[in-house]
Amino acid sequence: MPWLAILRWGTVGLLVLLLGLDVAFPPPLPEARDHATLVTARDGTPLRAFADADGVWRYPASEATVSPLYVDALLTYEDRWFRRHPGVNPPALLRAAWQAARSGRIVSGGSTLTMQVARILEPHRRTLTGKTRQMLRALQLEAHLSKDQILSLYLERAPFGGTIEGVEAASWAYLGKPAARLSHAEAALLAVLPQAPTRLRPDREPEAARRARDKVLERMVTSGRWSRAEVDDALVEPVVARALQPPLSAALLAQRLRSRHPRADRIESTIDAALQRTLEERLGNYVGQLPERTSAALLVVDNDTMQARAYLGTAAFGDAARLGHVDMVRAWRSPGSTLKPFVYGMAIDDGLVHSQSLLVDAPQSFGGYRPANFDAAFNGPVSVADALRLSLNVPAVDMLDRVGPARFAARLDHAGIGLRFPRGAQPNLTLILGGTGARLEDLVGAQAALSRGGIAGRVRYAAGEPLVERRLLSPGAAWIVHEILAANPRPGERADTFDTGRRPRVAWKTGTSYGYRDAWALGTTRRYTVGVWVGRPDGTPLPGQYGAVTALPLMFEVVDSLPQRPGDGARLPSPANVAEREVCWPLGTAAEAQPEGACHRRMQAWVLDGAVPPTLPERDARSWAPVLERIEVDAASGLRLTAGCAGTHARRMRHIARWPALASPWLGAAEREASRLPPLAAGCSDDGRGQAVAMRIEGVNDGALLLRAPGSAKPPRLALRAVGIDGDVQWLLNGRWVGETRGRQLLWREFGEPGRQQLTALAEGGAWASLAFDVGR
Repeated sequence: MPWLAILRWGTVGLLVLLLGLDVAFPPPLPEARDHATLVTARDGTPLRAFADADGVWRYPASEATVSPLYVDALLTYEDRWFRRHPGVNPPALLRAAWQAARSGRIVSGGSTLTMQVARILEPHRRTLTGKTRQMLRALQLEAHLSKDQILSLYLERAPFGGTIEGVEAASWAYLGKPAARLSHAEAALLAVLPQAPTRLRPDREPEAARRARDKVLERMVTSGRWSRAEVDDALVEPVVARALQPPLSAALLAQRLRSRHPRADRIESTIDAALQRTLEERLGNYVGQLPERTSAALLVVDNDTMQARAYLGTAAFGDAARLGHVDMVRAWRSPGSTLKPFVYGMAIDDGLVHSQSLLVDAPQSFGGYRPANFDAAFNGPVSVADALRLSLNVPAVDMLDRVGPARFAARLDHAGIGLRFPRGAQPNLTLILGGTGARLEDLVGAQAALSRGGIAGRVRYAAGEPLVERRLLSPGAAWIVHEILAANPRPGERADTFDTGRRPRVAWKTGTSYGYRDAWALGTTRRYTVGVWVGRPDGTPLPGQYGAVTALPLMFEVVDSLPQRPGDGARLPSPANVAEREVCWPLGTAAEAQPEGACHRRMQAWVLDGAVPPTLPERDARSWAPVLERIEVDAASGLRLTAGCAGTHARRMRHIARWPALASPWLGAAEREASRLPPLAAGCSDDGRGQAVAMRIEGVNDGALLLRAPGSAKPPRLALRAVGIDGDVQWLLNGRWVGETRGRQLLWREFGEPGRQQLTALAEGGAWASLAFDVGR
């Protein structure tokens, strides 16, 4: 009994001692989070890794996430009894000691996988004391952790050369693939590499790495784990490794997601890795042709899910000259004309216009604000569709004025398209021409609404992010705007060019901010929406670089490189409440509803809910008149009659469709005549309808020829004056705005361009005068 008591108490004492030592010297387990942060594409391909605090690249890994071939090769070659021993393997240690004593050198280490993990966690010298400490730590690890946890520690922390730790990081760094997709040869290579990571690095010592790999492969045959045929195939496979480098794709998005999820070890993005790499190369080549310090941003979104498939926040990440650290996908910039489609869509929803409603592109004042077009030219009467496709400024401001700038901005904000105004400023008419701030990702979310039945969405970048979407336009208005933009031919193509339907149909819009600081191109197809920004992140101008020239070609390159499927080139199915109707100008209403003689121009229009709104009235009360006038005329002479005409007349009714007064300078002679009131018949009292402002141009005669003064190199210079008008007068030369005068103020102008010149003076009320002259060489 005394001996049993001594043994019992001795055992208890030993356990207490071991427990005390375990408490006093806890195992050096790693912190809960000390991995590199890995941001991956949707298929698991690493996009960018952020090293841990020590600069080590270490990715999460477990037996379930790596190839079974690798686990098989690792355990067979390093520790066949891993699942059975308590941390140390006495027979293996005795064998290693006997081999070392007999040969005078270390033949096999005798270390278990658990012992290797202990040495990784707590490095030590290769001495007897160090080896003893390693074995004790291995026993301690086995007491605290499961076999799966110990194996995961090895998979994540085994040294693979340089700052690469763990099989997942090594697989991507050397092989460019996940550890889950290793071949037999690759599995054997990575299984042996930690034995001598410097001497066997495949990127530096491929022959040594091959010999070590082949040794593992032969071991797999002799152990019966792999067949001879499998190993023979693996032996033929060369050792090909990439230069050791961490992944760096979609760098700014990865940085953004890491900031959003600072404690995550692995973040799965929505990016398509292959598409991302393709577009990064394409964008780098593209901006290389642009002026120095130019950068660009590019975003591709899947319309169904609103998930980003490619995200390029800069043209060259890390390029200091291009400010490559600035993410222009979410930078606030002037949107130029990119908001115009939505104001027209809202006007269609409000019943103000249809796709072919008559607008007037002519100099106009909106409470003192006088917008001009990008090229300073005016086009006179235009349709909504043409005004949008040509990105004309005056009609867009006209639409915004009628929709209301505050309401327009609020509607965009509700749909997730935030606008930024200067401190204290309120939405005003300038916002439709870029007088506000917007972000590329929000503009893409809005453009996508044209292909999504009017529903805009917030772009999603990471798996699991909720889908946030709001209605921006009705399905019918969105379809009409999409159809208008999609019918616009690509630059260099004609509208009637035969299209086989193999290319995707794109509803596209460009924009350029004031001073050539921002060039935009947005396009949406059935499947994708693409947004492009080109400019300098510091806001300095890029003269001569604008949306249609700088950003649009890149946008079409991207669209044509996206995955396609049958039907992408077809028109979107139209909603049930959209119909095609024949309309007439100048009234703008359905052709069948107009009286005889009122239809001057016919066209096919898309209308919503069967409504065919008439041409909008002009703002200036002095020039406004009913669009359709009903008068009595003499049946024989066609002269206008009034109630108090002397004599007997055979009277008949005549309808006269009046054009907006500001459109008159751009009308042909026949249209002006058809729209003009007939003169009064003799003996009829004046009814006031024929009153009009008489206006003429002084300073040059119609049909004149201007020549340089003899012996002078200076071009002819004229002093021009509009006579018969007291208000503001806009001067146009060949349709382009050249100046403004008031009352009898002179306009001085040189005429250095030879050839025929058409000079027009246009008053606010619609009065105008025009003449033509020639300038000699």
